[in-house]
Amino acid sequence: MDPAAIVGLVLALGAIFGAMILEGGSPMAIFLVPPLILVFIGTLGACLAGGTVPSMLTAFKWLIFSFTAKKPDHESVVEPLVKMAEKARREGLLALESEMDTINDPFMRRGLQMAVDGTDPDDLFDILSAEVKAKKASAGVGASFWTDAGGYSPTIGIIGTVIGLIHVLENLSQPDKLGELIASAFVATLWGVLSANIMFLPWAKRIKYLAAQEGGRMELIIDGVLAIQAGANPRVVATKLKAKMTPPGPAEAKEAA
Repeated sequence: MDPAAIVGLVLALGAIFGAMILEGGSPMAIFLVPPLILVFIGTLGACLAGGTVPSMLTAFKWLIFSFTAKKPDHESVVEPLVKMAEKARREGLLALESEMDTINDPFMRRGLQMAVDGTDPDDLFDILSAEVKAKKASAGVGASFWTDAGGYSPTIGIIGTVIGLIHVLENLSQPDKLGELIASAFVATLWGVLSANIMFLPWAKRIKYLAAQEGGRMELIIDGVLAIQAGANPRVVATKLKAKMTPPGPAEAKEAA
């Protein structure tokens, strides 16, 4: 698991709460149930209204993946593929049949199995590439959900503030309560802006980035499997894969999504 997401969230919240403490306030003052319900449940409802239940489930699936999955290791792709290339070069492609159980990566195993089964290279490429595209499309749905949440939550927070100010106006006859009521009203706006900028939008970007890296790893596997099927020299296979091993940066991740 890459700790960056957790560390970043903790740092952002720490900065906010630290600033409140330095200003003489209490972090617990913003943990009011009505604004939290309005912002988070309201944002979820707005996203659901603009999408579907499957898209929401996909978004949560990718969110869990983004927090729990290991960073895709491109280097780990090269070694098993080069070993398979060496064996295929010495003993023939059918000799790889006995090695399938040693391949831990399901995508790599499927690709090699199709190669051993004699699948046409063009068909093999199309089938595996379709799986890569499907994964990227699924990640795009998940990221889009959280991007939408980042757009809705500040506005819903403002709605909460307006509701709070209406309540303030209802209590003008009790001036001793106005300060507390006004402060509570603005908590909703705080949570709307806070959740968008340190939660929803960063989550969307992280999903796009990790999906782009995973897609790049899968594309490396496709190149390796096709090279093995074509009988390429193992050194050529290693050189070709290592040349494509640079992980995608944020720009590439955005483009891939």
